Amino acid sequence: MTVVTDVADMQALARRRVPKMFYDYADTGSWTQSTYRENEAALQRQKLRQRVACNIDNRSVKTTMVGQDVTMPVALAPVGLTGMQRADGEILAAQAAEEFGVPFTLSTMSVCSIEDVAENTKNPFWFQLYVMRDRGFSENLMQRATAAGCSALVLTLDLQVLGQRHKDLKNGLSTPPKPKPHVLLDLAFKPRWCWHMLQTKRRQFGNIHGHVSGVGDMTSLAEWTNSQFDPTLDWSSVEWVKSHWKRKLILKGINDVEDAKIAADVGADAIVVSNHGGRQLDGALASYEVLQDIVDAVGDKIEVHFDSGIRSGQDVFKAVAMGAKSTYIGRAFIYGLGAMGKEGVSKVLQMMHKELDVTMGLCGETDINKVGRHNLVL
Repeated sequence: MTVVTDVADMQALARRRVPKMFYDYADTGSWTQSTYRENEAALQRQKLRQRVACNIDNRSVKTTMVGQDVTMPVALAPVGLTGMQRADGEILAAQAAEEFGVPFTLSTMSVCSIEDVAENTKNPFWFQLYVMRDRGFSENLMQRATAAGCSALVLTLDLQVLGQRHKDLKNGLSTPPKPKPHVLLDLAFKPRWCWHMLQTKRRQFGNIHGHVSGVGDMTSLAEWTNSQFDPTLDWSSVEWVKSHWKRKLILKGINDVEDAKIAADVGADAIVVSNHGGRQLDGALASYEVLQDIVDAVGDKIEVHFDSGIRSGQDVFKAVAMGAKSTYIGRAFIYGLGAMGKEGVSKVLQMMHKELDVTMGLCGETDINKVGRHNLVL
């Protein structure tokens, strides 16, 4: 039996257990993948100040995100097609996050619908919105999220046009997967995944299927989805979203100081420093490399969160020390989900919590809310 000690172990298990097209969908960047790789590398280059002979008893990594108490400064990021990593994946991940005490964010492009997740959880979760050309559909999504009790809306700003991911094209990514010879051969070696998928009815984009007029089979649904990302999305669109959403609003995809300044002025509750995990603009700066400047520019005006490249509790510590109020994990929890389902997501959260706690202690701190740049070698 494999002994899982870190996220890398979960990744290795997920690679073996998840069909190639869905594993590659989560574990890839756009074009040359240089930004995807650099996100992790930038965090790894950051060195910590080790302190000794400090009283580090009674440590706590509890904090808040947009006013919500969290067990540690981590939220599960929105990831499309999570329900193809494991059957009912969004439900399982949401349940694991709820039990651990951190937020779960449901993607617009999820397999399980808003209503599916609401029916299978007790506490409010967050919803991530892509603004579509069909503004009526986007408005309907916000109404459904409100009805489901979602406490925060995460508006993604960096996907007006889709960055090309070569592996998705080569794998013929689709949901459900098309019965082509290479796909069937791959599925033959993934019996665990197939067995779980046979037990569920959720195999399509749950937030879209049945909610869009004029869309019938999966082919037309895919065509509609690919044509709907809105290239006209601008700051006036953010104001439009605000007029329809009366709860916490988080703006995701900020990777530039000037954009951060504008975002801080539009009245959102938080921004997420993110380059979409290297899945959009290849060649962009790693998000950690811009975090310090963004915190310095707007950190006194708006809550700054961080996303892109986090694979450990040490990464969480570094981001918080640089000034982020909290962080998001995407691939890290996806690996756990693909490897072990709900148990895997819980295991990832437990490992990251321990890594964060131990790192904080060895840096001489006992309260995550007092961690800062004095803990970093700058």
